[in-house]
Amino acid sequence: MVFRVSIALVAALVLLAGLAPGPFNDVVQAALAEVVRSVGWLYLLIVFLTLSFLLYLAFGRFGNLRIGGEDAEPDFSRASWLAMLFATGMGIGLVFWGAAEPISHFATPPEGLAPRSVDAARAAMRYAFFHWGLHPWAIYALIGLAMAWFQYNRNGRGLVSDMLQPLIGRHHRGAIGHAVNIAAVVATAIGVATTLGFGTIQIAAGLQRVFGITASVTVQLVIIAIAFVLYMASTLSGVDRGIKWLSNCNLLLAALLLAAVLVLGPTGFIFDTFTTTLGAYLNQLVTMSLRMSPFSGSTWVADWTIFYWAWWIAWAPFVGAFIARVSRGRSVREFVVGVVLAPTLLGFLWFSVFGGSALWAQITGHADLLQALGDGYETVLFALFDSLPGGLLLAGVALVLLVIFFVTSADSAVLVLASMSTDEAGDPPPSRKAVWGVAVALIAAVLLLAGGLDALQGMITIAALPFALLMVLVMVSLYRVLDLEYQLERRRAQRARHAVQAWIEREMAAQDDTRTAARAPGHD
Repeated sequence: MVFRVSIALVAALVLLAGLAPGPFNDVVQAALAEVVRSVGWLYLLIVFLTLSFLLYLAFGRFGNLRIGGEDAEPDFSRASWLAMLFATGMGIGLVFWGAAEPISHFATPPEGLAPRSVDAARAAMRYAFFHWGLHPWAIYALIGLAMAWFQYNRNGRGLVSDMLQPLIGRHHRGAIGHAVNIAAVVATAIGVATTLGFGTIQIAAGLQRVFGITASVTVQLVIIAIAFVLYMASTLSGVDRGIKWLSNCNLLLAALLLAAVLVLGPTGFIFDTFTTTLGAYLNQLVTMSLRMSPFSGSTWVADWTIFYWAWWIAWAPFVGAFIARVSRGRSVREFVVGVVLAPTLLGFLWFSVFGGSALWAQITGHADLLQALGDGYETVLFALFDSLPGGLLLAGVALVLLVIFFVTSADSAVLVLASMSTDEAGDPPPSRKAVWGVAVALIAAVLLLAGGLDALQGMITIAALPFALLMVLVMVSLYRVLDLEYQLERRRAQRARHAVQAWIEREMAAQDDTRTAARAPGHD
C-alpha cells in the first residue's frame, strides 16, 4: 500500500509540473509564502531542540548503549563508515554551495549588515558554518539513531512508522503507520530530487567551463539520463560493493581537491578564517538557531535558514535510513559523535577553504565572483578556479567529483526509498529499486523544467513540514525506548554483580571450611 500510494502521489506531482509548469510554480510559491509566514518559526525551534536532544543522548546516561545489543560488532570500518556518511549526507550540496553561499551572503548579508563590508564577510562565513554544521547532522542523526535502534534492537522493519510504536502501539502497522510512511517516502523523493537538481545544474556549468558545452535544458536532461544509468548500476550492486567503493573514492577525490585549493589559494587567510569563524559560530550558536526577523520584515531567514532546515528534514528519512543500515554495532555516543561532530568539522574545513578563498579573491580583486553570482550560483565555483593556478584541471576534478557525488546520493536514495516502501525487512527487490530510480530522475527533470531552483526550493520547504512535526514524536519515542533499555541493562548489571558477589562469598566460605578442617584434631 505504501509503495502504490507513494508512487501515485509522485506521478501526480510529475504530471502537474510537467503539463503546467508556470501555474505549478505559481502555486508552489504561494504555498511557500504562507508556510513561511505561518510556521517558519517552527522549523527553527524543532531543529534546535533536535540538536540539544542529540547532545544529551551522546553525553548523558544513554551514551554506552549499543545499536544491535551489547555484543554487536560494526559491519564497516570507521573510515568507510564516515566516508559513506559524508558522501550520502551532503556531498553535492557542499560542492554546489562551498564558494557560492559565502559570496551570496557577502553581497546580501543577514542581520541588516552593509553589503560587501568586512562585517558582511564575517557573517557570510559564520552563516555558512551554521547552515552546514551541527544542526543538519543532528537532524540526520536523530532519524538514523531511531531507525537503527528500532530495526536492530527491537526487530523493526526499518520503516519510519516503527519509530512511533511506543506512542501509537500496534497502529504503527495500520492506517496511521501507512500514512506516516507515505509522507516520509514522498518528502524523501522530493528532497533527493532537489539535491539532484542542484547537482545537474552545476555539472552542466562544469561541462560548459571544461568542454565548452552550452549548459542548456537539453544538456541537463541528458545528464540526468546518464546519471540514472550509473546510479542504478551502483544500487543493484548493493551497499557492500558499489555504494561503499564509490563513497571511499569520493572522499579521497574530495580530499585531493580540498588540499589543492588550500595549497594554491590563500593558505594563511584560510586558516585564519577557519579559527575566527569557528569561534564566532560557537559564540552565537543559540542566537542564530532561533533568529527570525519579525520587526524588519526581511525574508533572508526564510530564503536561507528555513529552506536549509526544510531541505535537511526532507532528506532525513533517506539519510537516516541509510545511516541506520550501516551503523549496527556503534554505541549511542560513538554514533552521535560520528554522525554529528565529525562531518561537521569536515564541512567547516570545506567552507573555510572554498568560501574563504572565494571571499579573499573577491575582496582583493583577484576575481569578480559577484559577477559570476549574477550568472547563477553554479558558476561561482568555476569562476574561483579561474583565479587559481591550474584552474582548468581543478574544474575537471570538481566535475568528476560532482558526478560521483551525484551517483552516490542517488543510489543510496533509491535503495532507501525501495526499503521504506516495502513492508518486509531486508534488501528490497530489484524491480522496486528500478521503479524508484526512474521516479527520482523524473522528479528532478520535471521540477527543473517547471521553474528551476525556485520550484525545487519551494517544493522541499512545503514537503518537509509534516516530517518536521513527526520529529518531535520521534524524540519522545526514542527517549522512552532508550530509557527502558538503560533500566534493563542496570538490572542485568546488578544481577551480574550480585551473582559474582555470591560466588565470591561461596568460595571464601569453602576456603574457610577447608582451613577449619585442616586445623581440626586428628586431621592427617
